[in-house]
Amino acid sequence: MRIRLLAPVCALALATGCVTQGKYDAMVQEAQTLEQRLKQEQDTRTAAEEKVRQLEETVAGLEQEKQALTTRLETAETRLTTGAAERRALEQRNTELAALNEELSRSTRKLKEAKEALEKKSSEYENLAQSLEKEISEGKIELSELKGRMTVKLKDKILFASGSARVGKEGKEALEKIAGALKGVQGKIIRVEGHTDDVPTDPKSAFPTNWELSLARAMAVVRALQDAGVDPTVLSAAGYGQYQPIAPNDSPENRSLNRRIEIVLAPGVASTSP
Repeated sequence: MRIRLLAPVCALALATGCVTQGKYDAMVQEAQTLEQRLKQEQDTRTAAEEKVRQLEETVAGLEQEKQALTTRLETAETRLTTGAAERRALEQRNTELAALNEELSRSTRKLKEAKEALEKKSSEYENLAQSLEKEISEGKIELSELKGRMTVKLKDKILFASGSARVGKEGKEALEKIAGALKGVQGKIIRVEGHTDDVPTDPKSAFPTNWELSLARAMAVVRALQDAGVDPTVLSAAGYGQYQPIAPNDSPENRSLNRRIEIVLAPGVASTSP
């Protein structure tokens, strides 16, 4: 404003004769110079304001970027912490699984060994199974072996007539086959066990109760085995009467199952000198 008024004032002063031409020219020159300086200052101010605005925008952008980076950093740290915990948990789980797998492998090996031991048949079993193949296939004799204990189960009808303790012809032939496989038995005891059903015997007969009948039949089988060549020092007899049934005594078929002779081969007990 001051510069814009300066030119008219100078012209007025020249016209009225207040100033000389030289002073007038100097004043005009000063006015022009001042006007140029003012314009330059205005341009500089405008440029400075624009730069300030740009810097403010830059600062705002940098602040947003800083906030974003901070959020990302916090997220990364959280993930890192969580990932480390998950990794530790996974490593621990893997260790536990490895231990469980090892335990399972040991258990599997033990089970396999136990199964093989159970299924392994002795030479006596194999010999008897071969010798008595016909009788076994006909269901007259059952043969089993478990944990070193072998049992030959004979139905009473193959050995004895009803109410009798005398071994019949068919029974003798079967016992001779059994004896052939038992002659070479070492380290075993051979116990003959007699069993009956629950039908009472005639109290006036030679066997007043099933106790006597079962024991007499067991003794008859022991004598037959001894006569066929089995070492008598490994033989013994026991009678259990009707008191160890393998089926309910509620039908003729089940009573027939209970009337049986079992020849049991079990590990012997080492004798000690007195």
